[in-house]
Amino acid sequence: MSGLRIVSLLPSATEIAVALGLGDALVGRSHECDWPPRVEGLPVLTRSKLAKGLNSGEIEDRVRAIVGAGLSVYEVDADGLRALNPDVVLTQTQCAVCAVTPDDLSAALNDWTGSAPVLISTAPDTLDDVWGDFASVAAATGADAGPVVAQLKARMDAVRAAVAGRPRPRVAAIEWLDPLMMAGNWVPELIEIAGGESLLAAHGQHSPYVGIEALAEADPDGIVLMPCGFRIPQTLDELPALAASPLWQSLRAVREGRVAATDGQYFFNRPGPRLVESAEILAEILHPGIDFGHRGTNWIAVGADGTAEVVA
Repeated sequence: MSGLRIVSLLPSATEIAVALGLGDALVGRSHECDWPPRVEGLPVLTRSKLAKGLNSGEIEDRVRAIVGAGLSVYEVDADGLRALNPDVVLTQTQCAVCAVTPDDLSAALNDWTGSAPVLISTAPDTLDDVWGDFASVAAATGADAGPVVAQLKARMDAVRAAVAGRPRPRVAAIEWLDPLMMAGNWVPELIEIAGGESLLAAHGQHSPYVGIEALAEADPDGIVLMPCGFRIPQTLDELPALAASPLWQSLRAVREGRVAATDGQYFFNRPGPRLVESAEILAEILHPGIDFGHRGTNWIAVGADGTAEVVA
């Protein structure tokens, strides 16, 4: 579509658009859209009401207070959005506390003059839903999702092939540290592709809160930390508080050194093209000897005290 103008208010949608060859059509982004790096030069149209530097528990308390008051966690620059005059706006309806939703855009869209942009909202629960989001963005923009999705599926199949025939460890994937939340939706499916069995969270179902008692009762073979929006250093900053718990220390995975911290900002929690890399990361963690090139950058091993292990 010649002269197409796209605003993406969701990091995964931005990555989907770029993967579909629509990077040059992007004219605006959310404050969280930061990949690929060239999108950081685009105008920013959103901001979070959460102060920087909060830990998991503080973020949880603040979000609950904002949502409990009937407010949104985000603010949208309605004037800036109108000035960019997009043909398509990409957003989501999956999680009101993770990114801007259509409700957050209501003020800007209600007062729109001229032809309002097409609004594409993603809400994936499974990998098939993610591939469907590629198709939805492509249909609204004249792109072709078929070859892109086929290539991503082929890479997923390569991960399956790499772990075929190996023992399948029982895995607890932790999406939030305080309170504890297991990673649901598409993550159990990624664990299965990577040759593991997901514990305490089900394929296609939203991420559940659990007590550490439930984690101790499940006693996973391995634990993968992937807090939503956290880079590895932030996870390591908070982990010692959890690691101080006697129940944490009682876990077999902790005692036997099978805990890993991953980059939860760029992987796992963005339902877009880098879910392939997320599956590769899991395969490396669950099956020593498999190497897709992620250890030391996108994940690290964690010691029993919650600090990073030194890799010789």
